[in-house]
Amino acid sequence: MAYWTHTKLPQGAFVEKSAGNTFEYSTNDLRADWCDYPHKVWVGGLVNDQGYRFATVKKTVAYVVVDEDEYGAPVVEKWQIKAHREYAQ
Repeated sequence: MAYWTHTKLPQGAFVEKSAGNTFEYSTNDLRADWCDYPHKVWVGGLVNDQGYRFATVKKTVAYVVVDEDEYGAPVVEKWQIKAHREYAQ
């Protein structure tokens, strides 16, 4: 996954430490009872990718939902991040 240039209403950006890719994120406007993640991290992926992943972005880490298990529970990766900046609203 890499930087996605079609972010809707970006709130900020960060660099993922291990690969050095830059990501923008926005507020999760699709929140529901099953989704406790306040952000969308905008990613570019394979053909037919939805363009974002649900996440919680903090100062030095991001918890990103990358899949779901056989019971429908989210599979979360912890990303170490740097150069986190919030955009002026």
